[in-house]
Amino acid sequence: MSTYLIPDQTPYNNHPTSNNIIKNENQTQTDQEHNNLLATLPKDKAWRSKHVFRYKDFWLSSDVIKGLLLIHKHFNPQPTDIFLAAFMKCGTTWLKALMFATTNRKRYKLSDHPLLRNGPQSAFPFLDTHILLDNAVANFELLPAPRLFATHFAHGLLPRSMTSPLSTCKFVYVCRDPKDALVSKWHFMSKLRSKELAPVSFNEAYELFCNGVSEYGPFWDHVLSYWKASQESPDKILFLKYENMKREPAVELKKLAKFMGMPFTLEEENGGVVEDIVKLCSFENLSRLEINKDGGGGQKFTEKVVVENHEFFRKGKVGDWKNYLTEKMKERIDMITCDKLKDSGLSLGVTK
Repeated sequence: MSTYLIPDQTPYNNHPTSNNIIKNENQTQTDQEHNNLLATLPKDKAWRSKHVFRYKDFWLSSDVIKGLLLIHKHFNPQPTDIFLAAFMKCGTTWLKALMFATTNRKRYKLSDHPLLRNGPQSAFPFLDTHILLDNAVANFELLPAPRLFATHFAHGLLPRSMTSPLSTCKFVYVCRDPKDALVSKWHFMSKLRSKELAPVSFNEAYELFCNGVSEYGPFWDHVLSYWKASQESPDKILFLKYENMKREPAVELKKLAKFMGMPFTLEEENGGVVEDIVKLCSFENLSRLEINKDGGGGQKFTEKVVVENHEFFRKGKVGDWKNYLTEKMKERIDMITCDKLKDSGLSLGVTK
């Protein structure tokens, strides 16, 4: 099972390397540091596993905390790196497909595209946990520029080598109405939750979400971390809204391509390339492919966690929260949103 692809379509994690710095002495040292750190952190109920831990004001699982330690120690960003960032279930799968297809549009014919044979999660590495896999850091060096990575970490958790004003790395951030993010995340995490643990009911997930307790949460602090950074450095962070992308995907895709430094030419626009990429990467198209159906394939996120491709596709709609939230529940989240985003200049998902 491949983890992700490089543009020659060779499974990335199958490349041989003798430089495996995530093992042996470094691995033992990191494991000890990780265990010592967990012992000092507040913990609460997780949605997927048993516990999440509060680390630097965000709730993270044990695996991703270890991944974050390794990122700070061993990840070497390159000047042309582009990072796709988002809170969970806010459009990562869609953006992965769009960014990969846009970057490699001159390399592949849309009629015989790798995305037709591989799930969008294969397009490029999910940095948070793929760094835990064997040979990860050395293999990252094999990716052609611009390297693409995805992350769910809040902006302030990442190394300064990636986020400082001196860095030339770019970030594409996509956010979503928190009500839809809650519903989608609950469905997704419920499918991944160990059968040995009692299920997390929707009402329980709702309470945890409102209190900020969910993997990578609080949601609002996560969004604000990138929003504020984008206001300070608009040339380094493109801030997108899922709802705008659903409303005008071609417009948003052209904005995305320009930000990544590979704008569509007039000839490409007139030739329908933008619309073709939008169609290729649409929920309707990707979700019906055999590779993205039940039993079609899956992605390895850690040595123990493998997620089937079909789990990343549910509805992809705006406003599905109306099927799950009562008016009182909706008003509470809207009130939290207004309070958290007050004076930020950002509006998000509040409806009357």
